[in-house]
Amino acid sequence: MPDLINNFGQPEVWLPVVFALVMALAMLAYVILDGYDLGVGILLRKPNNAQQDAMVASIGPFWDANETWLVLGVGVLLVGFPVAHGMILGALYLPVALMLVALMLRGVAFDFRVKARDEHKRLWNMAFHVGSVLAGWSQGFMLGSMITGFVNDTASVLFSSLIGLCLLAAYALLGAGWLIIKTDGALQLMAVGWARRSLWMTGLGVLAISVATPWVSHSIFLKWFSFPNVILLLPIPVATLVLFYTIWRSLSRLPVRLAQGNEYGIGVPFGATVGIFLLAFYGLGYSIFPWLIIDQVTIWQAASSPEALMVIFYGVAVVLPVIIAYTVFAYRIFWGKSTELKY
Repeated sequence: MPDLINNFGQPEVWLPVVFALVMALAMLAYVILDGYDLGVGILLRKPNNAQQDAMVASIGPFWDANETWLVLGVGVLLVGFPVAHGMILGALYLPVALMLVALMLRGVAFDFRVKARDEHKRLWNMAFHVGSVLAGWSQGFMLGSMITGFVNDTASVLFSSLIGLCLLAAYALLGAGWLIIKTDGALQLMAVGWARRSLWMTGLGVLAISVATPWVSHSIFLKWFSFPNVILLLPIPVATLVLFYTIWRSLSRLPVRLAQGNEYGIGVPFGATVGIFLLAFYGLGYSIFPWLIIDQVTIWQAASSPEALMVIFYGVAVVLPVIIAYTVFAYRIFWGKSTELKY
């Protein structure tokens, strides 16, 4: 690993760091923004037809554009870190293929559900639900595989499968929090119940990743538990526990408030869940940096040549602000309660 402080002015040092940050930002934005609409899809199975329409209406203006962040993140991995791109996607070929098929199924189902006859509409709703479940689980499986260094033994596969289930719960928690904000009436109360049932599995996922990451790498263990790091980093798990408690307390109080027509605090579950994602992502990023594949390949070893990165840097400098501006503009225009689904 190069001396970051003394050599940071050299393009071969700072450019890989910049591209790693852009990739991290893109993946974080994708997990949060597409996470809640995946969560809505995960929760789509049980409600009645009118409630399903309301759920789809709540994500209608956003869900497709949210996937732009996934394209940006994978694109930066491909052009900025081609060595790691080949190794990562080669090791994750099956879950990546499953995720892509699931995302395509979601897109087809979303469009066909509004054109299908009434007797076929539930079929397409189920397809949207299945696509959401498969996409979310495969992403969690990939996260678990990354943490274990892409080892394919039984313990690693079981761990990755568990993280897949926990990420489904986390997405469902995000989606339920989104529905609490965007809907009202019986569906809003149902969303509170969904969020409460998803909370503990989400906590299990955060705990499992927090334990496994230092377990699989001695260098990561030292980053967290050597002195004085263990003291300086203590606010991260403490703040995470506070946010989980905040969500639990809010979900316990919301049914009474909503029954009285009082929507005070309806944004707390969603906002606190986003906070948990931010803290978890920060902790994971701190653990992994500067590795792209833990204890195998660093960002500098995997990076393209400085000349190539500089050309791509100019393109990213134009594209990234446009994506951010469009995202902010879309959410500002379509904020507030979702209206009746019409075509």
